[in-house]
Amino acid sequence: MAKNKKMPKQQGPVMEILERFTRNKLAMLGLIILILLILSAVFADVLAPYGYDDQLVSRALQGPSSQHWFGTDKFGRDQFSRVLYGGRISLRVGIISVSVSLVFGGLLGAIAGFYGGKIDSIIMRIMDVFMAVPGMLLAVAIAASLGAGLGNMMIAIGIGNVPGYARITRAAVISVKENEFIEAATAIGANNFRKIFKHILPNAVAPIIVQATLGVASSITACAMLSFLGLGAPPPVPEWGGMLSTARSYLRTHPYMAIFPGLFIMITVFSLNVMGDGLRDAIDPRLKD
Repeated sequence: MAKNKKMPKQQGPVMEILERFTRNKLAMLGLIILILLILSAVFADVLAPYGYDDQLVSRALQGPSSQHWFGTDKFGRDQFSRVLYGGRISLRVGIISVSVSLVFGGLLGAIAGFYGGKIDSIIMRIMDVFMAVPGMLLAVAIAASLGAGLGNMMIAIGIGNVPGYARITRAAVISVKENEFIEAATAIGANNFRKIFKHILPNAVAPIIVQATLGVASSITACAMLSFLGLGAPPPVPEWGGMLSTARSYLRTHPYMAIFPGLFIMITVFSLNVMGDGLRDAIDPRLKD
């Protein structure tokens, strides 16, 4: 008698997404770079040879050397140490501002997409008014009105991105709410709150996650721009955009002051973008083999 062949074990959707993501070499490179950046920020106290505000005028404006890998600024502060500590600020701003956008934009989009009708029209027309103003300009206006500061900068960037997340969530909810399992939930007496948060949003989360990943990159760029304009973290707190703002007076004589923080901004944004693209390709069912 022929032996029964074992059927191959079927993978769940999460494992399929992970497998497709790991096959994307560029996305994996972005993930590795991002992990290294996060670790360098978390362990900045251990990795940094100096404190971010340790000043010594006698070593001011020294170029890169074995003692100061990224050189020193006009106050004699070690640029390498400040870049490491600055990663804490930039990454924190990116994550928290996207969280603000997700909470408010996701909630408004879910309500608009689920209820439709007049509620949808009112919410989305308000979002259209906000979207008529470029998100970066809106963030600058909000930050200027609230005043300089790290917390205000996070709020400004987060509110400036709310309309985009509202529209994406609304579209995802509309595409899911007509499925049969939603009708089944209605038939067994599930209320609207349960249908939205237990059945609809978990099944509409894929495009939102991708947008959030890409949104962290744009938020870090916005953080750098606001700090460059003097609306970010106050001195002497290190932040990559603030370091660029300080370096603009020395671009001709000491260009390294701008090169290294700018390079870290570029690397971080690159890693998040390629990781977001890889995640989008892994989640998109049309790309299945």
